[in-house]
Parts: sequence; C-alpha cells; structure tokens
Amino acid sequence: MAANRNRSTGQEGEELASRYLRGRGYRILARNYRSPFGELDIVAGKAGELVFCEVKARTVGDAEEALSAVDAKRRERMARAASYYLASEKPEECGCRFDVIALLKKGGKWKIVHVKDAFALEDLDGEGHALP
Repeated sequence: MAANRNRSTGQEGEELASRYLRGRGYRILARNYRSPFGELDIVAGKAGELVFCEVKARTVGDAEEALSAVDAKRRERMARAASYYLASEKPEECGCRFDVIALLKKGGKWKIVHVKDAFALEDLDGEGHALP
C-alpha cells in the first residue's frame, strides 16, 4: 500500500517537475530514461545545455531531507546513466549539468525547490565514484 502511494507521489512529482521545466523554457528530451546503470528521471535541454534532473517528491519532511536523498551513491548512478545516455543518444546539446528538483506537498499544494548544478562530474573520480 505504501509502495503504491510512494510510486504515485513520485509520478505526480515527475509530471509537475516536467511542467515546471517546460514553463521555464526547457525541452523535455526523456523521462524515466533507463540505462544499464540506473534511471534518469528527466533529461532536458535548454540553450545548448543538457540537464539531467533527479526528482524527489515528498509528502512529509522538508526540502533539505528531499535534497539529501541524492547521496553519493545516487550521484554516482546518475553520472553513469548520463554517460550512457550521452554515448547512446548523441544529443546535439554540448554542455551538461546535474540538477535536483525537490517537491514537497503540504496542505494539498506543492512547493518546488530547483537546485541547478547540484553536483558536477568533477565531484567523481575517473571511474564514476563519489570523491570523499
């Protein structure tokens, strides 16, 4: 029961995050992009830059809690999945960054916190592992 509720909250959050990004001029290139290394919630493009977005939707807690859920292990998986995306899809966009979008539902309304450049590939060693 809780798993279905979490999945539903996650899907709603990803839809809202996509609308939020489109409203700010981003093109949604992929949602729930699956690779052998994990899934990318949203891949978007804007002004020649590719943006890999991790979406964290919560009905309890705060923005910090949602943002901290993108830990070193998750960042590593995102980086590997992004590398796979770049090699497989060969997008036109030349630069890339990793964003986190936290959505918090309080009193029936969503609050969106968008952290651009949440981490960089330089934060990872040459094999995709998070640096200490």
